[in-house]
Amino acid sequence: MRRGSRFTRRDFVKTGAALSGAGLVTPYWLTGAARAEPAGTNLRFGAIGVNGRGFDLVEQAIRGGAQLMAIADVDSQPAEQRKQQTGGKADLYVDYRKLLDRKDIDFVTIGTPDHWHTKIALEAMHAGKDVYCEKPLTLTIDEGKLLRKAVKDSGRVFQVGTQQRSEYGSNFLTAVALCRAGRVGDIQRITCAIGNADSGGPFKEQEPPAHLDWDFWLGPAPKVPYMPERCHFKFRWWYDYSGGQVTDWGVHHVDIAHWAMGATDTGPVAIEGTGEFPKIPLGYETAVKFNIKCNFRSGVELLIVNAVPEFDNGVLIEGTQGRLFVNRGKLTGRPVEALAEAPLPEGALLKLCKGKQPGSHMGNFMECIKDHGEPVSDVASHHRSITTCHLANIAIRLGRPIRWDPDSEQIIGDDEANAWQKRKQRSPYQFQVSS
Repeated sequence: MRRGSRFTRRDFVKTGAALSGAGLVTPYWLTGAARAEPAGTNLRFGAIGVNGRGFDLVEQAIRGGAQLMAIADVDSQPAEQRKQQTGGKADLYVDYRKLLDRKDIDFVTIGTPDHWHTKIALEAMHAGKDVYCEKPLTLTIDEGKLLRKAVKDSGRVFQVGTQQRSEYGSNFLTAVALCRAGRVGDIQRITCAIGNADSGGPFKEQEPPAHLDWDFWLGPAPKVPYMPERCHFKFRWWYDYSGGQVTDWGVHHVDIAHWAMGATDTGPVAIEGTGEFPKIPLGYETAVKFNIKCNFRSGVELLIVNAVPEFDNGVLIEGTQGRLFVNRGKLTGRPVEALAEAPLPEGALLKLCKGKQPGSHMGNFMECIKDHGEPVSDVASHHRSITTCHLANIAIRLGRPIRWDPDSEQIIGDDEANAWQKRKQRSPYQFQVSS
């Protein structure tokens, strides 16, 4: 669909949650959304954002037996390409809200840049759709609080794309199960090595291509001139749209750390560290190197680093009785070697996956749609993991330690740091979050 077919600014309906003191009030449109049962065993879906990882989600859903009904993307070029790659039958939209208006769609995949995730997800749940949204789920901590409450109140099935909980040969599941079974003893330290971010610039401002609606792409982010280096995959290296490597790769491994130590409903109490930033005018701005320490009440020390000499990108878990290392290609350590003589309890991996067989993250989501179960990567636990990453970014950007109360979910004694839990949103694309 051409640019002229999208809604005008006057038509843009503001969405969000009302405020009530320090808490959140359920939006009226979430309480009234009825669940439409999928037609038989065939799920129908719409894809919002189909460039790069967004198209991976489309392919996974199709392989799982779902029928692609529509594609929405502010860039018509990849949208048309994806339509042809999937048989040429999907309807195309620039404005995702037209996709959400359709009654023949059971769920949506969201593969947009991070700064659009929360708004689209809220509106999808309002429209009665279940949601699979790529990670990192949120741009801010307050967005996570809003989504957690919205999922609970709406009853929608919502899977976050931290696929390490399901895939990669069960490496991560086995590592978490070993920790939960006490095979490393009491966990003392977890190191998440996540790699370096890109550094580049200055970049040249230019007119956006005719096939891209740049204003709509920016959405709630500040209005700035177009440059190719802000768009598509490279959006990760700008704080207006993402949290850089600390949230992009960081949440994958931090999520495993939270899961392994049983911290899926809590968070750190103290965060400190250093970051190296490019500081290039009109260039990438997120930290390229970092060394961050997060301390938990349990005594566990969680390190988020770009690299360590001892091992590759991955997670090192150290306990009083041993240590293990896990990434997408390997699982090593004495607790792993001991499995030959002392296997894990029967059903240990099944329990972690909430009674469903591991293997396909998208498959887990679609199975939950049909039985109304909770996906393996639920919003509430992901919110806790990404909160740790957001807090890490706040600490290194401010250049000072911060203290966090995981019960009240507030930064202690630092009003400036606490204000960073949310971002100002550009009209008319804004939604409200807690204060």
